[in-house]
Amino acid sequence: MSLETKITLRIDWSEMDVFGHVNNVMFMKYAQAARINYVETIGLMELHRANNIGFMVAETNCQFKKELHFPGYIHVSTKIVFVKNTSFSLEHTMTNANDEVVAIAKDVLVVFDFTKKEKCLIPDEIRNKIV
Repeated sequence: MSLETKITLRIDWSEMDVFGHVNNVMFMKYAQAARINYVETIGLMELHRANNIGFMVAETNCQFKKELHFPGYIHVSTKIVFVKNTSFSLEHTMTNANDEVVAIAKDVLVVFDFTKKEKCLIPDEIRNKIV
């Protein structure tokens, strides 16, 4: 069973748009917060600090399901969709206070050696945490 992480973020008044709901751009911010939480949890940020091996976002998208409003919180649950040799995909399911799905975002992350400036194999210590 693969690792799943969860975070809760406060919805800020400034995230609203003229139509009275949270602007679509903010969902990408929520996905980014969940992504960083996930890669910190699996040790990829520490690996970057120690060995200059981290990740790059190769792809991201979001499906909007329901409006989200201020005031409130958004809950983001993140899990692995697939793991390949040098990349893996995350799915971020975003829910409101009533546990209704408001959006689903997906990312493809490529593990990257910033010293060599090239993608690299997912290190075993990372792979073992996500599969």
